[in-house]
Amino acid sequence: MPTETFEFQVEARQLLQLMIHSVYSNKDVFLRELVSNASDALDKLRLAALRDDSLDADVSDLHIELEIDRDARTLTVRDNGIGMSYDEVGQLIGTIANSGTAEFLRELRQAQDAAGAEGLIGQFGVGFYSAFMVADEVTLLTRRAGERQGTRWTSRGEGTYTLETVDDAPQGTSVTLHLKPADPDNQLHDYASVWKIKEIVKRYSDFITWPVRLVGERGEDGEAAGPETLNSMKALWARSRDEVSEDEYHELYKHISHDWRDPLQTIQLQAEGTFEYQALLFLPSHAPHDLFTRDFRRGVQLYVKRVFIMDDCEALLPPYLRFVKGVVDAQDLSLNVSREILQQDRHIRMMQRRLTKKVLSSVKSMMTDDAERYATFWREFGTVLKEGLVTDSDNRDALLAVASFATTHGDEETVTLKQYVERMRDGQDDIYYITGESRESIDNSPHMEAFRERGIEVLLLTDPVDEVWVDAVGEYEGKRLRSIAKGEIDLGAQGDEKAGEDREKQAEEYAGLLGWMRERLDEDVKEVRLSTRLTVSPACLVADSSDLTPALESMYRAMGQEVPRTKRILELNADHALVKGLNQAYREREDRSELTESAELLYTLAMLAEGGRPKDPARFVRLMADRLERTL
Repeated sequence: MPTETFEFQVEARQLLQLMIHSVYSNKDVFLRELVSNASDALDKLRLAALRDDSLDADVSDLHIELEIDRDARTLTVRDNGIGMSYDEVGQLIGTIANSGTAEFLRELRQAQDAAGAEGLIGQFGVGFYSAFMVADEVTLLTRRAGERQGTRWTSRGEGTYTLETVDDAPQGTSVTLHLKPADPDNQLHDYASVWKIKEIVKRYSDFITWPVRLVGERGEDGEAAGPETLNSMKALWARSRDEVSEDEYHELYKHISHDWRDPLQTIQLQAEGTFEYQALLFLPSHAPHDLFTRDFRRGVQLYVKRVFIMDDCEALLPPYLRFVKGVVDAQDLSLNVSREILQQDRHIRMMQRRLTKKVLSSVKSMMTDDAERYATFWREFGTVLKEGLVTDSDNRDALLAVASFATTHGDEETVTLKQYVERMRDGQDDIYYITGESRESIDNSPHMEAFRERGIEVLLLTDPVDEVWVDAVGEYEGKRLRSIAKGEIDLGAQGDEKAGEDREKQAEEYAGLLGWMRERLDEDVKEVRLSTRLTVSPACLVADSSDLTPALESMYRAMGQEVPRTKRILELNADHALVKGLNQAYREREDRSELTESAELLYTLAMLAEGGRPKDPARFVRLMADRLERTL
């Protein structure tokens, strides 16, 4: 087949231009990415050979080679792994199918430092393109294991690339970088230098399980540069804690996660007995940009007897721990295990239970030992962790123990449910909470007025999942979790014992108005009653204790589940001048047509106060304008 020339996809072309023309002080990351790609190719070939005895592939000496030609200024990264077919090269190298590429380009332009750019390169799966940071031209030669013909891909990163088939390509993939001219003023970034290549491999790829060998004819002194194995190949998860430095753990985390920042916590576990396995897990220091997207790749790496099995083993941790990265190496699983089998395997289920408990206990220890680190963790991952309160009843108590929430007790500090209960006032039987879109909106909610006046602490819950987990949990240590926006609230016996001695008298005085408003607002409310929770506002809307909240209704509808519209209860503040005036007008006037508009306005104001939207905004504006005009 003759050589063919193709154009890069538009986003790939933009990416290449950024790679080539942007200047990052730490360009070393390109070699880490190419070595990682080669390591993945070796893992895939070894697994394929174990699963398919008929695969015509040489697996006797799987390794990675680095070859430097200082005179020609080339660096070649070569592996004898799985390789790629002609079509795969076009799909994987010629285009970027990643849906997050546009986001990557935006973040890469905004990256203010070298570390930021380094992390983004790996995070978005564009590691191969990082070669163009240091090379004027890149040539890739590859042959897929089991096939006879190979493929050569060449590009200068200027918008086009060429593809051709070759007959004599060795199994695996070699990437040859025609390096940019050396900068005499910056020898620290001379990638045709043997010492520089050794330094990068030692820093980033020492833990790669395959040998990384330096080979070649010419080094700085003109003599042979190898073969020399540059990495220790020691699996960090199989070594004791005192044998491994924090820097080594951090580099393994970065290799696995493609995150440029150090992890927040390193968790090591060694299970012995009838079923043995080792685990090295990491809690990141920040949430990935796509944590809540459907395409987020979750799970940890699974090895069996040091043989790589799969990259994102979802079965090892529950979905609410999807941010955890790491490695699990089991001794007794089948090497031919598939994702389907994993879901059924009792050993996998046993490992998931143990790993989940280990992660949660580590978070709990962090709460006690390092409040600042815990605060960072909860800020980044608290929302996703709370999903477990709904889905994982077995670990619900452990999750509640590590959860913390904003409250009316302080502006910045979050508190645990245990701390809340310890601060409860004498006679208080319930844990009060309110949900909403933001701290500001619920801080100013009319429902908060009586609680603020009496100094009763309220949990302020602003995550969408909060609408769900509070119902699923129900109580904590025998104390009911109770929404201050649902049901009737009577704080008379809790606090200053300000009970409504004249409540019966008020109820009798307002009975006519309440019944009349109930009839006029029948389409929107199920009941109109006097409020015990309002001290400043004239009215508010509350739900029955068993009703769905408006936010939960909206959530279900967004998921495609149709739920009937729930009428709510309109509560009036009998001590407010507006409500007093409305009641007096009702009692004195026979023509109540104007009062009907007043009732409608009062209901709409209550809806606006909680962030709702008027049913007929134009009518509401017209009524308000008329009322304002009459007051002038």
